[in-house]
Amino acid sequence: MKIIKNVRLGVAAAIVMLLGITAVSCTDSDEKVIGEVASPEIENVLVADTLDIVPVTIGYANNMYIIRGKAFATTQKVYFNDVESYFNPALGTDTSIFVTIDVNTPYENAPNKLRVVTKYGVAEYDFVVAPPAPSVHSFNPINTADGGEITIYGSFFLDPVVTVGGTPAEIVSSSLTEIHAILPVGSQLKKVEVTTISGSSEYGTAVGTAIYDDVFYSPWDIESWNNHEYVNNHALAAQGNVYIKKSIDGWGNIQGNWGWNDQLSGYTGIHFFVRSDDEGKLVWIFNGNGWGDSTHVINTTPQWQEVRLSWADLGNPAAIQNLSFQEFTGSTHVYYLDNIGYTVD
Repeated sequence: MKIIKNVRLGVAAAIVMLLGITAVSCTDSDEKVIGEVASPEIENVLVADTLDIVPVTIGYANNMYIIRGKAFATTQKVYFNDVESYFNPALGTDTSIFVTIDVNTPYENAPNKLRVVTKYGVAEYDFVVAPPAPSVHSFNPINTADGGEITIYGSFFLDPVVTVGGTPAEIVSSSLTEIHAILPVGSQLKKVEVTTISGSSEYGTAVGTAIYDDVFYSPWDIESWNNHEYVNNHALAAQGNVYIKKSIDGWGNIQGNWGWNDQLSGYTGIHFFVRSDDEGKLVWIFNGNGWGDSTHVINTTPQWQEVRLSWADLGNPAAIQNLSFQEFTGSTHVYYLDNIGYTVD
């Protein structure tokens, strides 16, 4: 199931034209009337990303649909299972409503009803809302050997199927927010994907690519004299459970140790996740190069962001020797780092 978050304007316009043509051919002789104004009626529901006018009776949260019917010009609210969903008045007509089913719409023990409220009445329609597509937040350990067990974290894992690079993994156990799975043969440098009836979600970090994932992998480390902390908080981590924290003085730094890795075949670069308590700025120092240089400057915010640098960005190095960061605002800020590793694409 393809997850639709936005409808391309060209497709939407074409659909509106089609619906407009359909509306012209309809008669209003059978409409219910309140005084001199028609009350709304729902005829059917369409998926909004296709020109095929094929009605559906099952929808997926966080996807857009078209409600077809009559007397929608004064629409005020649209509800699925008694939860209000956003509709786009700019795309709607008297015979169609473009609506995105709210991600928090219940799908278990629900009334399975679509309800349109207009200025002049209410229309109901039998409609089932399936759960949203799964969302993979992270998994760990990243550096797990084939046949080893990983834990996948996320949401909406309803009867999930897990694949790694397209190969099915064995599921040991699962809940709506956590899956324990055994990696199949050939998992190294491949990506983990979770699929349910509602869609799929692939995690961007590949198996076997971690430099730091809750712990540093040899030969890399940040030595204790940096006065940094390791914070164990799964809810706030970008990956796994543990992330790095340091209050860095203006123009100060957090320095990795010196090591050596020239086995870079199969990797395409390096990535890491970073954030700060407020707006800050860091410079990425690679192999001892970049101190005071804004070439690889990173503007940070309280939200985690992934930074990806290709080997070409880093001067096509023959080996990795050192990974460090320098504060670049001139003022003290608290910075956080997580999920440091190699990219494969």
